[in-house]
Amino acid sequence: MAEGWEDGWRAYHHGVTVGRCWVGPPWEEPPADAVAVVIDPGRAFGTGAHATTRLCLELLQEVDPTSLLDVGCGSGVLSVAAAKLGFAPVHAVDIDPVALQTTRSNAAANGVAVQVGIALQPANLGVMNIALDVVERMLPELPVERTITSGYLERDEPQVDGWRAETRSVRDGWAADLLVRA
Repeated sequence: MAEGWEDGWRAYHHGVTVGRCWVGPPWEEPPADAVAVVIDPGRAFGTGAHATTRLCLELLQEVDPTSLLDVGCGSGVLSVAAAKLGFAPVHAVDIDPVALQTTRSNAAANGVAVQVGIALQPANLGVMNIALDVVERMLPELPVERTITSGYLERDEPQVDGWRAETRSVRDGWAADLLVRA
């Protein structure tokens, strides 16, 4: 294997602007007028560049800041962005210990408060950028009244009794929904 392969991906990780937010790596300079969300994903999922993450970020900017529960937080990109946008308290949960540590590190690097753990916490709004089957399995247990979901293709829609779609956004064949309890 070539030397330095573990960090070779960094050459391809660049910042993106999503609404008021710029999401990018610590080795790039954010625009002066943007809400800077600096993310070093390490070995966790989530740089901010994928269409599903961008859709979630767009929807987060369309709702009033409130308490937030980020399920499957990965690198913490959505938790950190939410905290930067005024959401509080922000709870980030994941089953992957690497994701939890990466989220803690990214929250600290951005100077925001994100409570990180493995247990679901009640909040006014949830966000889940994970596979459709996991979204559908988690929705009945989610201790929120509204949630932003993504991580699935445009042709797919979460189908869970007790929830209805309020808003849908699509980008590059991917979709995100703002769901409310019916």
